[in-house]
Amino acid sequence: MDVKKLIDAAKCAQENAYSPYSNFCVGAALLCGDGKIYTGCNIENSSYSATVCAERTAFFKAISEGQKDFTAIAVIGSDDKICMPCGVCRQVISEFCGADFKIICANKTGEYKEYTLGKLLPFSFTLGENK
Repeated sequence: MDVKKLIDAAKCAQENAYSPYSNFCVGAALLCGDGKIYTGCNIENSSYSATVCAERTAFFKAISEGQKDFTAIAVIGSDDKICMPCGVCRQVISEFCGADFKIICANKTGEYKEYTLGKLLPFSFTLGENK
């Protein structure tokens, strides 16, 4: 897995973010098992609850096109802090990925930390046993 390539793809997706309320632009790049990358950005809404995060945008695009095998996701934010997926995104990721799924969290300069889903969401809620 080329981490820099994945972060670069997330950064490109970030340019499409619609964030007039928070002014915090996020991009995500989801790597599939076949090597294809799906990207997403955050899209805010004045009602706030209708806002969708970059990570979920990328997952929903991939799933809507038939993808089910995921390797890693990179997430990048528009400030100096490492951008972490929110709790809702972590739960959505757990619906489709196991505890060893890689989550690469980056800041605006490309500095990053790598985690596993199991580390970021150790007790996910699932229909069956935890993945």
